[in-house]
Amino acid sequence: MADVLNQWSERIRTAAAEGRALCLRGGGSKDFYGGKPRGEVVDTRQHAGIVAHEPTELYVTARCGTPLAELESVLAAQGQCLAFEPPRLPGATVGGMVAAGLSGPRRAAAGAVRDFVLGVKVLDGEGRILSFGGQVMKNVAGYDLSRLMAGSLGVLGLVAEVSLKVLPKPVAEATLRFEMPQEHALENLNAWAGKPLPVSASCWHDGLLTLRLSGARAAVDAARERLGGDVLDESAARDFWAGRRDLADACFAGPEPLWRLSLPSVAPVIDEAQSVEWGGAQRWWRTCRPAAEVRAAAEKAGGHATLFRRGAGDDGDGGVAPFHPLAPAVLLLHKRLKRAFDPGGILNPGRLHPEL
Repeated sequence: MADVLNQWSERIRTAAAEGRALCLRGGGSKDFYGGKPRGEVVDTRQHAGIVAHEPTELYVTARCGTPLAELESVLAAQGQCLAFEPPRLPGATVGGMVAAGLSGPRRAAAGAVRDFVLGVKVLDGEGRILSFGGQVMKNVAGYDLSRLMAGSLGVLGLVAEVSLKVLPKPVAEATLRFEMPQEHALENLNAWAGKPLPVSASCWHDGLLTLRLSGARAAVDAARERLGGDVLDESAARDFWAGRRDLADACFAGPEPLWRLSLPSVAPVIDEAQSVEWGGAQRWWRTCRPAAEVRAAAEKAGGHATLFRRGAGDDGDGGVAPFHPLAPAVLLLHKRLKRAFDPGGILNPGRLHPEL
């Protein structure tokens, strides 16, 4: 596999010298997310395989082209999981999972992708092979540059290898359902967040609040008795949360642009937002309203809005930046990071922000 890295290194150096853009790409499962991919494709799937897995030490190291399904299968055989529940889109790879930084229903309870990244091996925009972090938490000291790669969409470098913290699967789970309007759901979610309840996921949609409990059997049973509601059978619960995690639920479908709003959990109801997750902190809005209106609504509520998926017929050249515009000081920091890792600006240009 060292030969593959050396080939990529030479290819990056040549592209930098010639000023040619490179598109770092695994299975292409998240091409819809972020700015439009452009440049000569570097297919990362040829660099695949699990390098190390120590179940007792709760970590796994895998190469970027490893299919996400393969990694999860290996972990499941040891009763372990990726606690942040990344979307299992067709063709998803480990490198793309880290680069996109997308987390699923358990994110509010367990943490995001970046919280589980222990170390990475990266090829930067000059073809250098860099290593950051390690395989256990105590290896991390000073600036944690490995976590910087999570959600960077490849603009800082090609994530060739990553070490991730893994966790045991919950001993017990139960899913409860309640009928209530969105405002009451937000009130309850924030009230429950302040109590010792084993809530691992939540979702309000179309008048129904669905709550998942995970943990020790006694804790889950006690919470069920305390909260009430209707209990979903195991099969229905599994299908429901899989639909949320894998973006396959009906609320994600449709020809309209799909916006993801990140807000304080106590933010009031946003008109027309069809779905609420993460205890009220993530809200999905499928709308044809102008981007300026959507972002203004998010800012008024104390958060920001991401154009998660463009509408039908939009090829990405419409001029709407996918991610909320950065404050000048923050944008300056991003530009400095981009210059430090990719001086020629050839790696995934424009995928994260137009200025990068």
